[in-house]
Amino acid sequence: MDHTSKNIVLKTAGSRPDDAHKGMMGTLLSVCGSYGMAGAGILSCRAALRSGVGLVKWALPNSLYPIAAASVPESVFLPLKESVDGRISADNADFLLSQSADALLLGCGLSLCGETKELVQRLVTRSEKPMVLDADALNALADDPGLLKYAKAPVIITPHPAEMGRLLGCSAAEVNLDRAKTARGFAARYNAVTVLKGAGTVIAAPDGRTLINRTGNSGMATGGSGDVLAGICASFLAQGKKPFDCAAAAVYVHGLAGDLAAERLGKISMLPSDIINELPNAFKVCGCY
Repeated sequence: MDHTSKNIVLKTAGSRPDDAHKGMMGTLLSVCGSYGMAGAGILSCRAALRSGVGLVKWALPNSLYPIAAASVPESVFLPLKESVDGRISADNADFLLSQSADALLLGCGLSLCGETKELVQRLVTRSEKPMVLDADALNALADDPGLLKYAKAPVIITPHPAEMGRLLGCSAAEVNLDRAKTARGFAARYNAVTVLKGAGTVIAAPDGRTLINRTGNSGMATGGSGDVLAGICASFLAQGKKPFDCAAAAVYVHGLAGDLAAERLGKISMLPSDIINELPNAFKVCGCY
């Protein structure tokens, strides 16, 4: 089994041309966050920006706008109509589909209810943008993962074992019996690049290519680390890189940044925001400037 390496990061992130401007570096549409889960959106958008995307448009419940604007001032915000419990209303689907962007990030902190389930299903089957699906975007598809086959552009999914189990109708323990086989099988069946998170994250392409990641450590076992990974992956996708390369590079540099954070702070005390803060150093280690 092949492994990820810093070469995939160099290939994917590379170096910016001297005449680069934000329009050349891609626009990411992030549909993330809900009342009580603003942090997931903040972490994913900050990670995307730290990974080189030119512009992040963050679509979020209207009530989250004040804290989001203060936390990620580099984003452009699209405050949306929300349900009574602070979730993004499904009525926003057509507006989101009309937005100009190069990639879509969907699910971080979205929360699961009837409204968001309908929203996710409509975006997945109707959007023409390549997308990264994480967290509740995956849970929204658990009853019918076959909807992934209707996607009009490449899809990357980033489940942890429990989320993968929901998609497959089995337990996390069963998923972990053969992680590589599980990821390969799902990728092939549903035509989605599959990132099965955990110690030794597996990255599988629909054509059977499979990589195992060796960076990362147990200090990353904290809520929010997955949101950081989703943001990095979506950033690369918005920059026009190949989906499998995006996933492999994101997993490697995410783990490397986690290792640098653990070296500086220790595994017990490090936080997902520390992973984001180490991304500049991780990119430098990989030769990306």
